[in-house]
This record gives sequence, structure tokens and C-alpha cells, in this order.
Amino acid sequence: QVQLVESGGGLVQPGGSLRLSCAASESIFSITFMDWYRQAPGKQRELVARITSGGIIQYAGSVKGRFTISRDNAKKTVYLQMNSLKPEDTAVYYCHSSVGSWGQGTQVTVSS
Repeated sequence: QVQLVESGGGLVQPGGSLRLSCAASESIFSITFMDWYRQAPGKQRELVARITSGGIIQYAGSVKGRFTISRDNAKKTVYLQMNSLKPEDTAVYYCHSSVGSWGQGTQVTVSS
């Protein structure tokens, strides 16, 4: 099963930006879709963004217009560019693949 490792989380002020990366242990070219989820304390894990192998993209309403998901098949990596960050974006962000793999998560904290 493909292994996923996230990176790029951290502490940022409101209005700031971060780029998360999800590196896969093997090719993601044929994986049907790759997702970013997040889970805030005391809340359920929620889907943030999804990108299919054909390039179809979906976003949660709360991040549309601020976050951008992309994939680089050659680098076996999926990215999540997060702009105009808000305190309510604070969560652990997880990478997920349609073959059932999850990463370990990376913490994003938006605070002044």
C-alpha cells in the first residue's frame, strides 16, 4: 500500500499562507483521487480538497477561493496551497488516497 508523508505545517498569523506537501512512496499516476482532510480538536475529520487523476478538483465551501490543491505525478507529490488563512483553519491536516492510505498528519495553527 502506498505510504504518504505530509509536511509544511506550522504556525502562521491570520491572513498568512502555507503550502502543505504530501509525498507518496510510489507512483500516484494511476491513483483515482488524492485528498486533503483536516480535523480540528473536538470535531470530525472533514474533506478539504480532492483532485482526481483526470484533474477534476473539488473543495469544501469553507476553503473555496483560498486553497488550491495540485498534484505533480513526476514527483509523486500532492500539494495544498493555503492562502488568507483564518483561525478556524487550525487543524491537523491529513493526506489520503483512494487506495486507502493516510498520512500521519501535519499541524496547522493560525493565530496571532
